[in-house]
Amino acid sequence: MSGMRRITLVACLALLALPSSSRAEVVDSAANGFTVRIAVDVAASPARVYRTLVDRVGQWWDPEHTWSGRAANMSLDASPGGCFCEKLPGGGVRHLMVVYAEEGKLLRLDGGLGPLQGLAVAGSMTWTFANANGGTRLVLTYTVGGYAPGGVDANAKPADGMLTGQVQRLKRFIETGKAAP
Repeated sequence: MSGMRRITLVACLALLALPSSSRAEVVDSAANGFTVRIAVDVAASPARVYRTLVDRVGQWWDPEHTWSGRAANMSLDASPGGCFCEKLPGGGVRHLMVVYAEEGKLLRLDGGLGPLQGLAVAGSMTWTFANANGGTRLVLTYTVGGYAPGGVDANAKPADGMLTGQVQRLKRFIETGKAAP
């Protein structure tokens, strides 16, 4: 076995030995769509994680992933037909629409985030909240399908990176009161 292959093998084994409190991955990807799944353990009850996600989105969402550059312009109405919206000077944007809300258990939204809005795609984002290890096992799944020049799958890794960052910010905000690292 070459030195580089040995180093790679050792690094992979070391990663497998780490606690599984956080995991993010593109679980499926094809020209017509992709699925991203992010799972993390949060040191708070499912009800608190849910309420923070919904009621304080403008405090933990990354302003780099807004149209206005200000996370404070973000809001989330967690009722069927409710809007995950952003205020803009002279207007606004609906990022996603709530289709299912069960406090402390599940929140599902439909739509395309960011650059996906301008493509012929549909997206379904599901947040699940479960008791685990004295806190919450939070799982975010975002499935996108449809048509995009060059394939929808070209958006899988960027979506995974952006959403992983958002979940990490939410976890930090709940556990430390600060979203930024």
